[in-house]
Formats: sequence, structure tokens, C-alpha cells
Amino acid sequence: MKNLTLALCISALALSFSDLHAQKLKVYILAGQSNMEGHAKVTTFGYIGEDPVTAPLLREMCDATGKPRVCDDVWISYLTGSGRRNGEGFGKLTAGYGSRRNPAKDGGKIGPEFTFGIQVGKASKAPVLIIKTAWGGKSLHTDFRSPSAGPYVFDTKQLQRLVDRGKDIDKLKADKLAATGHYYRLMLEHVRKVLGDIKRVCPAYNEKKGYEIAGFAWFQGWNDMVDRGTYPKRDKPGGYDSYTSCMAHFIRDVRKDLNAPAMPFVIGVMGVGGPIDEGLEKRNRATHTHFRAAMAEPAAMAEFKGNVTAVQTAPYWDTRLAAIAAKMDKVRNMTRMLRNKHKKHANKDGTMSPKEQRAYVDRYRAEVVGAQDAALFERGASNAGYHYLGCAKTMARIGEAFAKAMLAMQR
Repeated sequence: MKNLTLALCISALALSFSDLHAQKLKVYILAGQSNMEGHAKVTTFGYIGEDPVTAPLLREMCDATGKPRVCDDVWISYLTGSGRRNGEGFGKLTAGYGSRRNPAKDGGKIGPEFTFGIQVGKASKAPVLIIKTAWGGKSLHTDFRSPSAGPYVFDTKQLQRLVDRGKDIDKLKADKLAATGHYYRLMLEHVRKVLGDIKRVCPAYNEKKGYEIAGFAWFQGWNDMVDRGTYPKRDKPGGYDSYTSCMAHFIRDVRKDLNAPAMPFVIGVMGVGGPIDEGLEKRNRATHTHFRAAMAEPAAMAEFKGNVTAVQTAPYWDTRLAAIAAKMDKVRNMTRMLRNKHKKHANKDGTMSPKEQRAYVDRYRAEVVGAQDAALFERGASNAGYHYLGCAKTMARIGEAFAKAMLAMQR
């Protein structure tokens, strides 16, 4: 009887494995700038478990020993780098495919890819391959600009300001032309390279069954949002209309270039600072409001109905950590004022020694931040605000939201 039970179990496992590898490989492409790279350190994972709402998500992210999970049915190829030095990391999906100093080595961080992969892998009977390309500090208006968007056009006032600063306009235009679309092309080159030899990255690939490009997720925006030259009316309604136009062209072009005309497409809408009417300073509200609207607009276009979804990321901003970060900014500001002998602070006459300044700042930190909040911040945050505070809880929820939106479009 025991032998029969064992044989049945082995047979069931074999059928399950056979079923998994009898399906077309599902390929997902993730692209963007630094927040698609991901700056949330793995050391902040524990913070996810402190919230009953997200504790179940942490259990999916970790194995029985509490270490980051290694997915058996999801693989990833990740192209990233700095300047001309780009490289690839690949293997089974796990934590560490966030921002990397060395593209080929675990960077100890995650972006949206980790929980995205866990969720789409869980929903798929087929193996999954993620192809991720991301670089910090890149714009849609230039770096990722796609062919049908045409050349970058300098605004008249923008050109005049450059002339006033003594810039060589002909050289600037030539440099802009060379930079336009560079990272769009790099992205496509890498996707095609991986798809040209899938087994190199994903040994589970069944060549007879083939693959399908199941979706594309885009997470970018900071460099466009803060660019006054390209968007001179950014604090006014319609000030980011050209971003919407570029985004629509990008979706059309990437579908055409990958021969995937109805490929589900997720736009991750910039949510740094959280909900407009809660955490954001009043001076930033107009800019963030108009930019978020411009990012989301393509999803409302008739041509993209049902196959483009805008996912708002502001709801996943951690307001508790952000409040502590604001207190820490006060401490850093105090440090600068003491060092610079600011007339309204204790070292205005310059008599405080470096040791006395440090002691003063330590007392100020204890008063403004406090030990409890400092410890909480240490557990939950690992980077600056424009990187969602490097909070793994935030990145994990964003990745999960991208996956759910993608799967809803597939259904």
C-alpha cells in the first residue's frame, strides 16, 4: 500500500511538472528608471510583517527559514548599469534584482519585480520569464523616447535661456539628437537578445511550445516631472501633455517592435509623496497632480481601452516613515546651520568645536526624532523620498498591484 501511495505521489508530481512545461512560456517585460530598478533594501523586509495587512505578502516573499524566496518557476534577465557600462544579471527570481552596483551581482535590494514575479508565477500554469531593463535618472522625453514620437523639440524659451547662459546651441541639439531614444533601443536590443536564446536564461523553456509576450510594465517619471525646461508650464493643467503624447507613442511602438499588438500594458503612476491632499507639501501639489494625470491619461484613450491600465502607486507610500523622514530632515538642516554658523542658531559666533556641534545635534535628534521613531525608520526605510524611502513594504505592494492589474487585463 505504501509503495502504491508513493508511486501515485511521484506520478502526480511528474504530471504537474509536465503540465507546467507543456505550456507556452509567459514573458513579461519591465522597464523604467530608478524606481523600476528598486532601492528597497532586503534588510527592511521585517517591517512588512509588522502590519497585519501586509504580513501575508511577506510570507509569500520568504521561505520556511525566513530567507528571501527563490522562485522555482519564474526566471529573470535584468539589464542595468551606468553610463556606457551596462551588464546583465539572470537566474531564478529572488530578492536582489533591484538596484545594483555590479549588474551581474545581487545588490541586496528589490524593485517591483520580486512580488510581481511571485504573483504572475502563482497565477500561471506555464513557466514565467521576466525581462527587466532599468536605469536611474532617465527621461521619457529623451532617453526612452520612441520612434513615432519624432525628434525632441526645444521650447523657444528653453533655447533662449540656454543662449543667455552662453551654451553652444548647435552642440546641444546634436547631443540631444544622439541621446534621443538611446535607452528605448537598448531595451529592445536586450529583449530581442534574451528571446533569441531563451534557454540561456530560462532552462525550463520548451522550444516546441514557444513563448508569448504576456505583458509590459512601465515605472518611470521622476526626471520628467522635475524638468522645467521640457515642461515650462508643469504647474498648470495640460503642462505635461507632451508626456502623455510620448507615453502613447511608446506603447504603440513597443507593441509594434515586439510584434505584440494587444500586449497588456501597465503604467505605474508616480506616487512619491503619497496622496495629493495628505502628505504632499502645498508647493508641490500642482506639479504632482498634473504629472500623475498626464501619466495615467493613455489608459483612458479609446485605442487602449481594456489593454492599458494605469496603477496609482501613491496609496502605497508609507506616511508613517515619511513623517519620520521629515523630522530627520530637520536634524540634517540643523547640522548644516551649525557648520555654516547660521545667525539664528547656537554656533552663530563660530565658537563651537566639532565635538560640541555633534553633541548639540545628538540632543536635538533625541528631542525631535526620538529613539522609538529612529528605530522604526531603521527597520522600514533605506533610501531617499524620491525612491519611496527605500521601503520594501512599498515596493512589494507596488509589484503586487502591477501583477494584479496585468492579470485582470489578461482575463
